[in-house]
Amino acid sequence: MKSRTELTPSVTSKRADQYLVTIWYNDVRYRYTSGRDIGLDLRPNSFSINERLAKAKLLCTAFQIEITKGWRPTVKESKPVHTTPTLLEVTKNALERKLGMEYSNSYKRDLKRVYRLWSSFIHLNNLTTQTIKELEIELIRRFIFSLNVSSKSMLNIKLNMSALLKEESESYSVHLNFSKIRLPRPTQQLHKPFKDVKAVLNEMRAFNENLYLCGLITYSLLLRPHREIRCLRFSDFNIDYTVLSLSGDRVKSKRNRILPVPQVVRDEIQRRADKAVGLEVNLFSLENKEHQEDYFKGLWTKFKRQSATIKPEQTLYSFRHTGAIRVFEKTGSLLKLQQVMGHSELTTSLIYLRGLEVKQLDVEDLPEL
Repeated sequence: MKSRTELTPSVTSKRADQYLVTIWYNDVRYRYTSGRDIGLDLRPNSFSINERLAKAKLLCTAFQIEITKGWRPTVKESKPVHTTPTLLEVTKNALERKLGMEYSNSYKRDLKRVYRLWSSFIHLNNLTTQTIKELEIELIRRFIFSLNVSSKSMLNIKLNMSALLKEESESYSVHLNFSKIRLPRPTQQLHKPFKDVKAVLNEMRAFNENLYLCGLITYSLLLRPHREIRCLRFSDFNIDYTVLSLSGDRVKSKRNRILPVPQVVRDEIQRRADKAVGLEVNLFSLENKEHQEDYFKGLWTKFKRQSATIKPEQTLYSFRHTGAIRVFEKTGSLLKLQQVMGHSELTTSLIYLRGLEVKQLDVEDLPEL
């Protein structure tokens, strides 16, 4: 029986002409083919066959010296075994990545809500151990239809599930064809523009100056109220407030927007600028910090309750809808409408018009640009 004297290194062989140093410590055997663990660049088996045994003995002596100095073998951590992640693990990773990106808070809330629904569905159907490689598009279809929501909500959930799983699953060679999920067609709703914008704005001004300016800018510049307008600073305008410039990280389309500012908006901004301290303050709070995300939503809800002119289906976005109609009626140009609306695609502007009280159009009917 071989000696197991602790901390006494010895030269052993793994096979013919292959040598290593063996050390027993706390009843555990450690074997070394190099001096890397003691900071020595010596690999006996890299030498010629005739030199290997001598180099192994030299390595053994080096280990003995280090042991007398207090060095001890340590258990090496085993390499992690890579396993295929489960459906929920992949979805959660995708969610965390999306939440760290420059998306709107409302979009992030939608993603988190869909993840919670998906997680409940997975647990209820005992699919917690199912891996991403086992995922098929039919399971996602079952999930969407199990929610018993409106066709519009189903479409939104489908889009969010695609955002969470399509790209992630492809990294595991799973290709999900979301076009195979056929949903009931949602009923189109006709947006209701304002017939008398000036009257509505005057009523808003009497209710709240900030809400009035928000509506005025939404209509005049066709910006989106809850993020693009709410976060405006005086420094976003040029020195005489005739031009507004927003970088791509400030708008939904992610493209820079440079817009001329009508006189009625300039007058209002100038009046506020006289009260502001510095150019970096917010247009509405007149402080360095903007109002919270739902600020205009709350104001609009209160205003709508006591308004005599607002219809039930009209929102702050109705100013943007009304402005879109005016631009198209004045110019007859879908391209100009696309530019002022900040749409990334021409077809988006066309679809937008179809939801308004504007004559139906087809791309083929329009002049080529």
